[in-house]
Amino acid sequence: MAERGPGLFAEGIRTALEAWPAFQVALENGFGGAHSQQKAAWMVTAVEQYFHDNADLESEEVEELLADILDNEFDTVVEDGSLSEVAHQIWSTFALCQRGQESEVRARIQQLVERRDRVRVEVVPARGSGEEAEEDDSEEDGAEAMDCDSQAAPEPRSLCPAAAEGPSKEEDPDGWTVVRRKRK
Repeated sequence: MAERGPGLFAEGIRTALEAWPAFQVALENGFGGAHSQQKAAWMVTAVEQYFHDNADLESEEVEELLADILDNEFDTVVEDGSLSEVAHQIWSTFALCQRGQESEVRARIQQLVERRDRVRVEVVPARGSGEEAEEDDSEEDGAEAMDCDSQAAPEPRSLCPAAAEGPSKEEDPDGWTVVRRKRK
């Protein structure tokens, strides 16, 4: 690989992670603790090193690595199908770098940046309904709903990760998955 290749590959990894709404929800909400941003930066380095240490990786192996890192470092399990998509993006970016196709890698990075800019993920206060209020008033007071909105997605999909520490999930009448974080 050319000297610029490893830097370009790392940029591709970082951009893929930044364009991944489920991962951004975990970061923005501190699922990785006080050092979430540092863990995200380390994750880029760890994924890049994984490729350099292992020959002939398959996309599924990259998916397993990402899932392990998310679980161990961010207490997050992503169940919306985006994990395999991001793993494949990173895997195919590495293949392009290996073949010296720098312009294709740069074009892919630009597409991911544009996608990231079109996708908006935000946390909004939960709307209380009668059933929720009856279940547990103390939890309702501190609950948040994760509202994930993507203008780029052709069909609505839940982009919200489930934290491993056990937030409760329920289906909103509008079809959104509401994830409530339990207060300690």
